[in-house]
Amino acid sequence: MRTVAVGLAERAYPIHIGSGLLADPPGIEAFRKRRLKIVTDANVAPHYLAPLLRALALRPEDALVLPAGEAQKTLASAERVLDWLLAARLPRDGCLVALGGGVVGDLVGFAAAIYQRGVDFIQVPTTLLAQVDSSVGGKTGVNHPRGKNMIGAFHQPRLVVADLDTLRTLPPRELLAGLAEVVKYGMLGDAQLFAWLEKTLDWLLALDANALAKAVEQCCTMKARIVALDERESGPRALLNLGHTFGHAIETHTGYTQWLHGEAVAVGLCMAADLSARLGWIAAEAADRCLGLLGRAGLPTQLPPGMTPARFMELMGLDKKVQGGRLRLVLLKAVGQAVVTSDFDAVKLQETLEHFCAASSSR
Repeated sequence: MRTVAVGLAERAYPIHIGSGLLADPPGIEAFRKRRLKIVTDANVAPHYLAPLLRALALRPEDALVLPAGEAQKTLASAERVLDWLLAARLPRDGCLVALGGGVVGDLVGFAAAIYQRGVDFIQVPTTLLAQVDSSVGGKTGVNHPRGKNMIGAFHQPRLVVADLDTLRTLPPRELLAGLAEVVKYGMLGDAQLFAWLEKTLDWLLALDANALAKAVEQCCTMKARIVALDERESGPRALLNLGHTFGHAIETHTGYTQWLHGEAVAVGLCMAADLSARLGWIAAEAADRCLGLLGRAGLPTQLPPGMTPARFMELMGLDKKVQGGRLRLVLLKAVGQAVVTSDFDAVKLQETLEHFCAASSSR
């Protein structure tokens, strides 16, 4: 087992990474005397709910199974969780357990943040995307028809348990979506990680245990370091949104039903690399490396049909990084070095939007 610490003083917590952890979750002893409630979804429950119930000595009625999918990440679903907790009379010293991918983790974390003004929760991520990214850092929330993650709160988990064995039941498409976030970490802050991914991509796709463990640990270590410096995203934490301003626009445009989050981020990473090259901040060859790795991973590198530059600008205007009416983007100065900036040529942004929109319409 590998452990990464998220250093946030009194809100510090460990991330435990390894195989077979669901049978006896490390760090759970501190919570066994408290009332625990598990929330999961219909895709995950058949595989992992019963083992976790046994490990925590809980009954089936101590779990709520929600429908699966990004379209369920809504205020209505959060209200359903809250209704269930109120009916169960979960006290303020109770604790929620989020068993699932990023949707479940974000939704349960949000419910924990607002139930009785805040209760503890534990993340048990079962997808690669959740293990390398969304389960760590305390960003919780739900989507709105007008924008991705526009309703939420910062609420740190007390513990993260990433059992790598859960990745073996992931549909291939979900695994690839998680790889997009792994590539993102290499692009934004670790050139060595990016180069390692170029060499070992086939091992990751084959679910090699050592490669998966290293990828999850490296991403969690980087995110833990950034979150410790900037918990509420007032500075360097915004770098973690590389590709996300473009990606969130794609998800909103498609109604959160057609593309997985990681798929939209993959295209967003391509667009960020393309714009960085057009600005002359990186060489065209560097942008090609980014697009090439994402393409080799089987991820989309082109937009869904029907998007226009005007629609992109409208949706990106809702991004949380907009300040003083100015759009800020995360762009590249090199593979492994990203910056958050509003100081870019709007004409070049328009060129990138036109290029990707034209490519999708010609398919």
